[in-house]
Amino acid sequence: MILVSASQMREMDRKTIEDFGLPGMVLMETAARGAIDALYAQVPGLASKSIAVFAGKGNNGGDGFVMARWLLAQGAANVRVYLLANREDIKGDARTNLELLYKMGAPVIELPDQAAFGKKKKSIASHGVWIDAILGTGLASPLEGYFKAVVEFLNQQPGVKFAVDIPSGLFADTGQGGVVFKADATATMGAVKIGMAQEPGASLCGKITVVDIGIPPHVTQSVKPDTFLLSRQNAAQMLPRRDLAAHKGNTGHVLVVAGSPGKTGAAALAANAAMRAGAGLVTVATPKSLGPVAEALAVEPMTLYLPETGDHFLGEDAAKPLLAALEGKVALALGPGLGTGKQTEKLVGILLEKAKIPIVADADALNCLAKNPGILKKVKAPVILTPHPGEMARLSGLSTGQIQSDRIQCARDFAVANKVHLVLKGARTVIAHPDSTVFVNPTGNSGMASGGMGDVLTGVIAAFIAQGCPPENAARLGVYLHGLAADSLYETKGPFGYTASDVGHALPGAILCLAKGDLA
Repeated sequence: MILVSASQMREMDRKTIEDFGLPGMVLMETAARGAIDALYAQVPGLASKSIAVFAGKGNNGGDGFVMARWLLAQGAANVRVYLLANREDIKGDARTNLELLYKMGAPVIELPDQAAFGKKKKSIASHGVWIDAILGTGLASPLEGYFKAVVEFLNQQPGVKFAVDIPSGLFADTGQGGVVFKADATATMGAVKIGMAQEPGASLCGKITVVDIGIPPHVTQSVKPDTFLLSRQNAAQMLPRRDLAAHKGNTGHVLVVAGSPGKTGAAALAANAAMRAGAGLVTVATPKSLGPVAEALAVEPMTLYLPETGDHFLGEDAAKPLLAALEGKVALALGPGLGTGKQTEKLVGILLEKAKIPIVADADALNCLAKNPGILKKVKAPVILTPHPGEMARLSGLSTGQIQSDRIQCARDFAVANKVHLVLKGARTVIAHPDSTVFVNPTGNSGMASGGMGDVLTGVIAAFIAQGCPPENAARLGVYLHGLAADSLYETKGPFGYTASDVGHALPGAILCLAKGDLA
């Protein structure tokens, strides 16, 4: 599914009206009718409810006027339109539709300022369905003053809350905002906006319905969409297929370079996850003194004992045997629990520069890389980086706050500038590619806020590379499947309390859902 920015959506509207010749009035009518269908689906017995339509003075308000007209025409018993402006302030197609309401004697209550709103609060509070048609996708700063007070009031009311196109107060491009209308459902016009697929925007929108307003496909493609929402169907299409003659020698060999004192579990989590995601063979390369621990924690994977520093970390002395070990491997998983000392930092640099197979770098490999990000210019193999926001801050030189305020753009900028595939973890993980395309992942839940989840993801992505997936597909499929496995645990074990190991164990079941074509 494509995701569009506010500017792309405006251009799609403009081209549909001016170049294709579909009048704005028709678009507004179609949008409102589609929104009504979504509202009826959300609210059984809608016609008998008390409905309040809050309308601003722009086209979003115009959609609200059309909705009110059709609700009344279809026999809704109690519909009130609250116009948060003066009648004379309304222009264009919105004005035409407002005048139609007046002509049919519809109850339109003008509330141009906070004083007027305050006088009507008691009667306004009597409604049970609240339609937000106040502000659209053009908002560039947090709500203030009158609109802020109205949205705060609406958020406090019981009943069903429904947003037209986008909840008022939400930034269409980032999913951020100050005070935002908290919708139970949103009918969005033409395409989902980027901010509606990112947190907190996704949660504030509730159930999203995309309304087809008649924008031709060639118009949509003309704005060159480069941001997409992953779906189960997308993931299923990327899943490796095997014939009956498959064996461990042709389903890929992953080398996991990981582990240090106190963090051998990270190496085992990544290695075990790679096995459960389908890699034919996995070798865990770890400091020699930790080898027996790794063998106990990861039974199916093999182990490679490496020279270690005096304090039992991997250092530059491990580079030669590791480079030799890369022969015959298909993917390198680098970093879980590895440490960040000077010697380890040198080793990470050598492996990044000299490896000829795709690399999935996570955790301490990222922290080592952050000390010398220029090494990315010397990398010859495809690289997938999987930072959480803190690691991304160290890699990029931005603050965590800056990254979280626009996750998609930060990920895109870094991936393009450094020619890497970047997985920015967190709620609605972002996968950005060197060609500037970005995918947003909808799977996963807050129960994943637990140690070791990233180690499992590293192993999963490496396993799909080993099985022949291109790195970009492996990153997207791995992220989607990792979250899907966690979602299955949410449903069967509870909203939290399951572990990274549990997610690893749930991977085959999640793979089965995709392989069977279970797209529910």
